[in-house]
Amino acid sequence: MLIAHYTHRLPADYDLDIIRRRARERGKLWDATPRLYFKGFLLRVAGQLGAISHSYSSLYLWQDDQGLRDFLLDNRYKTVTDSFGRASIDTRIVLDARRGAGKDARYVQKEEVDIPLDQDLAEAYALELERNRAVATQRGVLAAAVGVDTAAWRVTRVALREDNEGAAKDAVTYEVLHLAKPLLDQLPLAAG
Repeated sequence: MLIAHYTHRLPADYDLDIIRRRARERGKLWDATPRLYFKGFLLRVAGQLGAISHSYSSLYLWQDDQGLRDFLLDNRYKTVTDSFGRASIDTRIVLDARRGAGKDARYVQKEEVDIPLDQDLAEAYALELERNRAVATQRGVLAAAVGVDTAAWRVTRVALREDNEGAAKDAVTYEVLHLAKPLLDQLPLAAG
């Protein structure tokens, strides 16, 4: 599995209704995408949820690298680059992903945490698996995933939530405009 995420910073005077309309119109085109657990169409609004500027982003949980590869080869990223330019796509190898009991994700919380240089990696991974499984059992969590960036030795924690509770102090919170979830029900269910 892979987590993929990219963000486009928007001008302060950008009409955010354009983004909301785009998510409504384009979101349904992703509802049956092969090899995709979910895709979140995400928005941050300056002055809300800790955001200092407007941004539009997409967060994916791919079943495997072929799903991301097909997304790139099928030129599905073109509609984004035509409108907003080419953003860097951050990718993470997924250590664990679980489905929770939540029904409707209204927020995504994303946290980046460095793995200390002297920490044993097996221990670090075990702690992240345990933490992710605990998050997935929390009330209102639709899904939780944790991935690793092996270039920067950093973990990325993602939680899709019904409400904006339970976020770590340094987590970045996004409003979910649309959540396509073609294979979400195939993720292992968190044991609660």
